[in-house]
Amino acid sequence: MQDNHAYKSGFISIIGRPNVGKSTLLNRMVGQKIAIMSDTPQTTRNKIQGVVTTDQAQMIFIDTPGIHKPKHRLNDFMLQSAYSTFNEVDIVLFMVNAEEERGAGDNFIIERLKNIRTPKFLIINKIDKIKPEELLKIITDYTTVQEFDEVIPISAINGNNIDAMLETIQKYLPEGPQYYPADQVTDHPEYFIVSEFIREKVLQLTRDEIPHSVAVVVESMQRNENNKIHVHATIVVDRASQKGMIIGKGGKMLKEIGTRARRDIEMMLGDKIFLELWVKVQRDWRDKQTYLQEYGYRKKDYE
Repeated sequence: MQDNHAYKSGFISIIGRPNVGKSTLLNRMVGQKIAIMSDTPQTTRNKIQGVVTTDQAQMIFIDTPGIHKPKHRLNDFMLQSAYSTFNEVDIVLFMVNAEEERGAGDNFIIERLKNIRTPKFLIINKIDKIKPEELLKIITDYTTVQEFDEVIPISAINGNNIDAMLETIQKYLPEGPQYYPADQVTDHPEYFIVSEFIREKVLQLTRDEIPHSVAVVVESMQRNENNKIHVHATIVVDRASQKGMIIGKGGKMLKEIGTRARRDIEMMLGDKIFLELWVKVQRDWRDKQTYLQEYGYRKKDYE
């Protein structure tokens, strides 16, 4: 920061259809796990921010919920969240999956991109899964329907071209302050990330259930007399049958969810934890404003 180049900083929104690898990319860039990953689409609900700090710049990434047609209030909420970021950020990364042809979902997003003045990058993910000659066809297909300031092919899972992408992003950022300490990778309080880790395990282990019928509320996090952090969390579902599925025969499933979540939480906190999980049925919580607020989906966050 002593040289002639002024320090830069800015906000970058990652958008794309559900399941194109946005959370994988975010985790790859910040070098640790902060966004939950699951092969069930639409697992990201809040704007998860990842912070990447270099000597020249600080890049704050917002991973928006996958864009899709809303079915109920929670989905409306998620879409509101995705759209609200478009004009508030310095760069929009539109991420697509190289293995899938451009579809209605991509066109839906492209339509919304047409009206924004923010620089737009086309990020083609999963290039490790296709032949090089196929890449040119994909680039042509997208750039004929929408102009992009940059087109960057990457593999989020292998890390291919991620450094080049970060360098390109840096060029577009305005001069600005370092908003967060250099060692901070997210602005979300620990409670939020802990609840997301637990929710991720629920989704991974109960594949055939609808992801949106599960919320996780961290009730408390306190250090006990054995110097372990005691985490008390409630898994909220909207049907009794789901409660049975999450608890499992003889509590086996709940135990497995707890074991896996604990591993991730300990890695993030760098501390030993004791995780206590409860399961609660709250009928139709996704359509009731009071429950949405109670479980962390507050309207003001997206306006």
